[in-house]
Parts: sequence; C-alpha cells; structure tokens
Amino acid sequence: MAYYDRTFRLGFGGGLTKAIKYLLIANAAIFILQMALRLSGAAPYLVNLLGMRPAEVLSSFYIWQLFTYMFLHGDPWHLIINMFFLWMFGCEVERTLGTREFIKYYLVCGVGAGLFHLIINFSSPVVVVGASGAIYGVMAAFAVLFPERVITLLLFLVLPVQVKAKYLVMVFAGISLLLGAFGSNDGVAHFAHLGGMLVGFIYLRFDGHLNRVGGWLRQQQQSRKAVQNLKKSQAMQQIREQVDEVLDKINEVGYDGLSVEEKRILQDASQKFSQETEPDN
Repeated sequence: MAYYDRTFRLGFGGGLTKAIKYLLIANAAIFILQMALRLSGAAPYLVNLLGMRPAEVLSSFYIWQLFTYMFLHGDPWHLIINMFFLWMFGCEVERTLGTREFIKYYLVCGVGAGLFHLIINFSSPVVVVGASGAIYGVMAAFAVLFPERVITLLLFLVLPVQVKAKYLVMVFAGISLLLGAFGSNDGVAHFAHLGGMLVGFIYLRFDGHLNRVGGWLRQQQQSRKAVQNLKKSQAMQQIREQVDEVLDKINEVGYDGLSVEEKRILQDASQKFSQETEPDN
C-alpha cells in the first residue's frame, strides 16, 4: 500500500477504527450528560469537577483534571469540530500504530497539552475543556506518518484547496502560536494545542516509535518500487511478445506486408528498448 502520493479527501473510506469509534462515543455520551445536567442546573458542578482549572490543579491537587478535561466540550460545535478532525486524521494513525498504542498516544498528548497549558497559565481560574490538545497530537502523528499525503479541503466550504499534510499541520501550529503569543479573546487554549503537538512528536521520537515509523515508511517505499518494477517488467514482456508476432509475420510476408498498426508497434518497441539500454549519465 503506497501512502506517499495518494490524495486525502473529506469523506474518504476505509472504515471507522476501534479506538476512534469508542472515543467518538465517549465524547458524545459525556456531552449528552452535560446537556442533561444543564437542564437541571447541575452542569457547572460537572465542569468544575472534571474540567481543568490550572489554579485548582496546583493548589488543591486535582490531578485527575489533566485527564478528564479532554472529554468535556463547551458547546455542540466545539464537539462536532473536534470529533470531525479526530475521525479525519485518527483512523489512519490508529491503523499504523495499532489500537492499544494509539489510545496511549492519544491520552499522552491530551495530558501533555494540559500540562503545557498549566505551566503557562498556572494561576488561571478559567476552566479548560476539550479534546483539541490530544487531537493536535494526532495531527502531528499524521504529518510524521504521511508527510506527502495531499489533503483536499473546502476553503469557506466552497473553494477546494489541496495541501500536503506536513504543510497543513505547520499552518495549524503557526496559527496557534501566533494567537497564543499575541493573545486573543476567542476563549481557545492555543498553547494547549501546541503542547499536544510537541508532546506527541517528543513521544514518537524518544519512545522509539519514530524509528519504527521510518522503517515502516521505507518498507512501504520499497514495496511501491517493487510493484512499479514488476509492472514495468510485465509491460516490457508484453511488448516483446507483440514484436515477436510482428517479426514472425515479416518472415512470412515481408515488411511491406505489415499493417500501419504493426509498423507502429515496431517503432514504439525500438524506442522503448533503446531507452532501456541507454547508459545513465
């Protein structure tokens, strides 16, 4: 299977992977619980308990919030966008890393994103919720695994734009860096996004996974090259068989007795064989 030049479009196939399916269900179920509690006025208690408030994590040792915050969301659009990107990038990453390793990687990125935000905003009383940090880590893994994959997006939901995965992730990282460094009033924890990407890359690099990924990519490249060589060999064999048939006819009726198509076969074969035997400069 060659992953280097395939185009990656919204709505691609391949089936929903196990970990992604359970993560989608878990996030949706918890959000439904949030909505149910909101009707009864009890939602703030759940958010305050499970959302990450940096000041409380440090002062009251609410360590579990570094884990639980990534399963809460502020509104339906927050949930939908996060789950869409998780599905879009996560399935292929899970297929490559394996389900168990993917779950561990996802949680490490989510906790790492929380820690990154905590270090920068250690005294903040604002509650942080959302899976974005973990998902940015998944996007970083996708860029490492499939850097040359072309992704087709609809800009403004109308204009199709194609960009390689590595550049798309760089754009996301750059936007988060700029908005985080210069400040914004959008209520988004941009440094948590960067933290998820950074922790994900470090995890892949120092846990030895990046080396295995590199080996896997080299194996895929070798397989792709072998398939190309096989197809080329088969094509040349087919040309030789056609030439043999034409040469047999020449022996019977002479060159002038050949049809226009048979003469074209000889000419094309002569060019292809000469290209095969030309020394490399």
